[in-house]
Amino acid sequence: MKAMTNLIPAWVDGQLQPHDKMAVHLGGLRHKAVSVFVISADELLIQRRAMGKYHTPGLWANTCCTHPDWGEAPVDCAVRRLREELGVEGLTPQHRGKIEYRADVGGGMVEDEIVDVFSASATPALPITPNPDEVMQARWIRLGDLQAEIAAGPDRFTPWLRIYLAEHLEQILGN
Repeated sequence: MKAMTNLIPAWVDGQLQPHDKMAVHLGGLRHKAVSVFVISADELLIQRRAMGKYHTPGLWANTCCTHPDWGEAPVDCAVRRLREELGVEGLTPQHRGKIEYRADVGGGMVEDEIVDVFSASATPALPITPNPDEVMQARWIRLGDLQAEIAAGPDRFTPWLRIYLAEHLEQILGN
């Protein structure tokens, strides 16, 4: 198993370089990220972040999201994190482009990200084994129901999920 480095690609003094993940968030530095949306017909697999996460614990997010390790290809990162967060194997993430956003995630931390976004098709029978250090709950939800839940209680969802669905839905999910 690959060791976690906590060094992620961030722009420091105008150059992309490996930088400590916590320092990146505390300093609000622009950095690379990866987000994955696993879809089954009109349903999306979402996860509730574990309470031990260093930011946005207990909030609902897209299927998985992370920062690539320094030198790691975005698609390899997507496949790795599906496995590490949810125990999901065998999917083929399709690149849906890049999305940029900046959001306060609490605790003096900021996500200022250039995100490689991926989608992958699955069925609700997909075996899911959440890693309790990463994910406290996962569920399938219809897109319309998710949008209604976000409208009724936005503070239950990560800032990036709210941004993705409000501003980039067609790019992420297509037609």
